[in-house]
Amino acid sequence: MTIVLSVPGVDELTGAVEALRGWQDDRTPLQLHPGDLGWAWALGAERLAAAVRTWSVDGRIVAVGYLDDPDVLRLTTAPDLRQDGDLARRLLADLNDPERGVLPAGKAGLEIPDGALLREVLLEAGWSLDEPWTPLRRDLSEPVKDSGLRIEVAGPQTAGVRTAVHRSAFGSQKFTEEIWHVLAAGPVYADARCLIGYDDQDDAVAAATVWSAGPGRPGLLEPVGVHADHRGRGYGTAISVAAAAMLRELGASSALVCTPSSNAAAVAAYTAAGFEPSSERLDVSRAA
Repeated sequence: MTIVLSVPGVDELTGAVEALRGWQDDRTPLQLHPGDLGWAWALGAERLAAAVRTWSVDGRIVAVGYLDDPDVLRLTTAPDLRQDGDLARRLLADLNDPERGVLPAGKAGLEIPDGALLREVLLEAGWSLDEPWTPLRRDLSEPVKDSGLRIEVAGPQTAGVRTAVHRSAFGSQKFTEEIWHVLAAGPVYADARCLIGYDDQDDAVAAATVWSAGPGRPGLLEPVGVHADHRGRGYGTAISVAAAAMLRELGASSALVCTPSSNAAAVAAYTAAGFEPSSERLDVSRAA
């Protein structure tokens, strides 16, 4: 088969999103989600488009990659082609050749779902196993209990509160109110909600953004954070419960989240919120 590598234009980004949406299924391992691109839309559509790569066969997108960093690619493929040797070998060639514009020469990292033949092909070609991540999933077939927080869906008037919690939680000043408006204007955000959790003193203590992939498909929590002044009080668990409830309201079949295995506190908080950890997923990397 003839496989075509492309960098989509802004007007083609929704095609990549729709492909990812169609690949989400509770029977498949955690993979790149439309919400990952939705969250990255905060960069602006032009910058996001420049960081996305698609591979197509006869006009059908069969793989989507997102450069989370210049040398770190998050990649997934159509589930029916996850064991296809031709696709795996073509992806390997594109990943290893800097002239093809997927990854630069030298050190690079790759996130791929478990069960992909590409992982075996990469390891045979000299790539190595890297950082372990813990995927977690919560089934949403039954109603979700109350989180114990007062939950508000962030909008234009409360975007400043939402972003302030995020900046405190992650120790980064990048997510400003102006950036939130760029995020919310993106087409993927139509199926997303930003949640703010308030304690009984009416302080904003936690926040999360949830992304639906459509009714009957897994939804994603990305990101989840607790204000630095309010840690250690169970608010991470509470906002995760609220996020699951919102995804169920949006029609999601399950709620997904993934965190570095080294972040034991996050794994514990999600587990306490009813998320069940799956087997660790290992990234792969290429040495400098």
